[in-house]
Amino acid sequence: MFENLTDKLNLTFKRLKGHGKLTEKNIEAGLKEIRIALLEADVHYKAVKQLLAAIQERAIGQEVLSSLTPGQQVVKIVNEELTRLMGNRHEELSLSGRPAPVMLVGLQGSGKTTTAGKLGKVLTRQHRKPYLVPADIYRPAAIDQLKKLGEQLGVGVFPSTQDMDPVDICRQALGTARQHGFDSLLIDTAGRLHIDEALMAELKRIKEAVQPSDILLVADAMTGQDAVNMAKAFDDALDIGGVILTKMDGDARGGAAISIRAITSKPIKFVGVGEKLEALEPFHPDRMASRILGMGDMLSLIEKAQTAVDEKKARELEKKLRKNQFTLQDFRDQMAQVRKMGPMEDLLAMIPGMGKLKQMKQLSVDEGELVRITAIIDSMTVEERRKHHMINASRRKRMAKGSGTSVQEVNQLLKNYVQVQKMIKKLNKGGLRSLGRGGLPF
Repeated sequence: MFENLTDKLNLTFKRLKGHGKLTEKNIEAGLKEIRIALLEADVHYKAVKQLLAAIQERAIGQEVLSSLTPGQQVVKIVNEELTRLMGNRHEELSLSGRPAPVMLVGLQGSGKTTTAGKLGKVLTRQHRKPYLVPADIYRPAAIDQLKKLGEQLGVGVFPSTQDMDPVDICRQALGTARQHGFDSLLIDTAGRLHIDEALMAELKRIKEAVQPSDILLVADAMTGQDAVNMAKAFDDALDIGGVILTKMDGDARGGAAISIRAITSKPIKFVGVGEKLEALEPFHPDRMASRILGMGDMLSLIEKAQTAVDEKKARELEKKLRKNQFTLQDFRDQMAQVRKMGPMEDLLAMIPGMGKLKQMKQLSVDEGELVRITAIIDSMTVEERRKHHMINASRRKRMAKGSGTSVQEVNQLLKNYVQVQKMIKKLNKGGLRSLGRGGLPF
């Protein structure tokens, strides 16, 4: 989402770092370029003005002008002020009361229903017991959609019907949740194509009936400044507690993520980064600022890994690696766990320094290749996955045919697997230093 903005900011920083000593004139020219880059990224003009005023106040002073590394100091100031503009720290979901009602509001098509399911997944990971409430009786598939999401998650869903009143649905769901021990109520409210009095009146009645502990606006990040304006309108009517930005994995310019807190004073609490139920991430302003400035985001990468990796399997794999028993099935399982974390290029871009390689087109991962490798291993028998030595020419032909690949691709996979085995063997014998003697085996 922020690729163009990151490219332009890094180009500006490169120019500033090229000066051994910065002057006010250099800094003002740099700030002008930053202003243009932010406006092109659809950041609200008031947020841009606020950010640049804060940067200028600090940059045109002794902190930078007398520094031995003035260019680096400017980057540091931009990072800190961008973080502050977006809220400094992650704001948790407010869950008071038992059950704690949470209203999801927003326009039609912003992704409220899917987000209700994703939020349910987040709460189950926190060992809470959420109850999904379909209160959108106007969109024909909304109730069925939430019921299916509830089935996938294994959580309770209130049995709403389209002939019920939305306020009655919420009131009854609250009573049912109390009776059955649910501790969180996720209410999927109706949306409209635009903000109107009827929509706001209904939402106000629901708010009065359930007294929610939090009201979250679900807004489409692709709408840019419109998302900011919408957040202000919903906040004026309902006093929302925060925002969830959906479709952050899209190709929008990203201005809404930077602008919302500055214009509405309301925090972004979560961001949707894909279609899967796992694709909802807490919004951390400091990490987002690092991503925007091309500095990577190791903490988010570690959290993704902790979520995707099965600890029991990881311990079993460690034992196998120590005993040189790493099979093709293990190879496949590890690849599947890594792919759960998201697209490989996005993961690599979270590592400091890797983002620059991506911008220079030196970082490229063929996701199709990972799919082909999985298909080839799936075409093997259980015994073949355990004992790769038994895979002869006729078996390779069968695997190629079964996986829709070529014999050459099967050969390349087996060659890479053998090289990985050799590397593991070297590591077990002499640690990392052993790789230095003969180089990496691939």
